Amino acid sequence: MTLQERVPFDLSTSRPLPNIGPVAMSDWLLVDEAYAGQMATREHLLDTNRDAVLALSERARPAADELLGFVLSHLPEGFCRDGERVTRPDGGQVTLDRADPMGTLGRLVQEDLCLLEKAEGEAEHVLTGAVLCFPAGWRLAQKVMRPLVEIHVPIPEYDDAIAARVQRLFDGVQPGRPLMRFNRLWYDDPTLFQPGPRRDNDDRSDPSTAAYFRSERQCLVRLPETRAVVFSIHTYVMERARALALSA
Repeated sequence: MTLQERVPFDLSTSRPLPNIGPVAMSDWLLVDEAYAGQMATREHLLDTNRDAVLALSERARPAADELLGFVLSHLPEGFCRDGERVTRPDGGQVTLDRADPMGTLGRLVQEDLCLLEKAEGEAEHVLTGAVLCFPAGWRLAQKVMRPLVEIHVPIPEYDDAIAARVQRLFDGVQPGRPLMRFNRLWYDDPTLFQPGPRRDNDDRSDPSTAAYFRSERQCLVRLPETRAVVFSIHTYVMERARALALSA
């Protein structure tokens, strides 16, 4: 079981959806005390259940190639690169496989990484590729190549007004100026890989009794060349008492 003791944001504050604001580019990718445990889980999923945690359309291949180089240029402290090999903060070594950019990224960083692109004539950004090892109630295979509104079914809070605001955020995010939000979820099971899918918004653990708090630090980052938007997800799971203490 891999748990954290802290989160890099203030749980005592709450803002209405979409609850998003700027974050420094240097603070995009993070390494926390659960890094080694989460990376072991990610490697196991990629080795044993790859089709469930990785998808990449041909359309997204240029963006995936760019994303690998982009992440390598923004790795946080603790990584060491020697040519085509990267030593991680936990001592694990990853050989850069240029033929498998998303799989390589899934073995490097804690963040899940989703690629969303909007072609000429499309009204919304479409999920064209991802490495998603820690889903919270959704299945990658059911969402890939679908637009934002369909991706967010069955979340009732994601109404037409929120959908329009989110699409404006995706349209407006600029290279070098990422945006960040976080959510609050309650679970009875601390397992990181929980694909669901949820049947509806009531298909959740009871917040008043759930044993574990789960939060996703979600960032929007614009790739400068392909102009794809990266939706990154850093997952935190902690015991109920610890989360309540941080929220006080």
